[in-house]
Amino acid sequence: MDIAAQSIEGGFADPVFNAQAVFRAIMDAMARPGSVQPLPALARPPSPLSATAGAVALALCDNDTPLWLDPALHASAAIVSWLGFHTGAPLANTAADAHFAIVAAPAEMMALDGFSQGTQDYPDRSTTLILQVGDLTSGAPLLLEGPGIETSATIAPAQMPRHFIEQWKQNNKRFPRGVDIILATADGIACLPRTTRIKTMEA
Repeated sequence: MDIAAQSIEGGFADPVFNAQAVFRAIMDAMARPGSVQPLPALARPPSPLSATAGAVALALCDNDTPLWLDPALHASAAIVSWLGFHTGAPLANTAADAHFAIVAAPAEMMALDGFSQGTQDYPDRSTTLILQVGDLTSGAPLLLEGPGIETSATIAPAQMPRHFIEQWKQNNKRFPRGVDIILATADGIACLPRTTRIKTMEA
C-alpha cells in the first residue's frame, strides 16, 4: 500500500464517538493516577505507532497542538502523514515547542526537562508525553501517591526511561510547571499527572 493510501486508512470509524471514548478514558486515568483504563483498538496507525498511542493522538491533537515524534516515529513518512491527515497537528520543530509528544522508545528518550514545562502563568502550555510501553506489569514497580489516589497505587511500566524516578522528582519540584505522562499499552492507558509522586518500592 502506498503512503498516501496508508495515511487515510486506519482512523476512527466513528470520529465523534471514538474520540469521546478515548478522551473519557484519558480523563479517568488522569483523575485516578495508576489506574488502568481499558481501551479497544479504535485506530489502526502505521507501525511502529501503536493502536493505543494513535487513538490518544487522534483524540487530543488538532491543528493548534504542535506534535513532537521521537526518532523511531519521525523516520516513518507513513506515520507523519497519517497523523497529519487525521489530526491536522503540525510537527513541532523541537521537543520544547510541543504540546504533545509521542515516544515509541521511552528507554531511549531525552530527559523530561527537554520538553516544554509551561510557565508559572500558563502551566497548561507544557508537553503531555504519550509513551508507548509494552505493559504496566513487567518493569520496575513504581509506588504512586498524591491527588486522586486513596492511599497508594502501584504500576510497573516496561521500557521506561533511565533514571525515571529521579527525573520525575525533579518534575514534581517544578510544579505548577512540568510535564504529564500518558502510558499507552496494547489494551489500555494509565496516566502520571505532574501532581503524582513516585516512590521506589524499597523506600
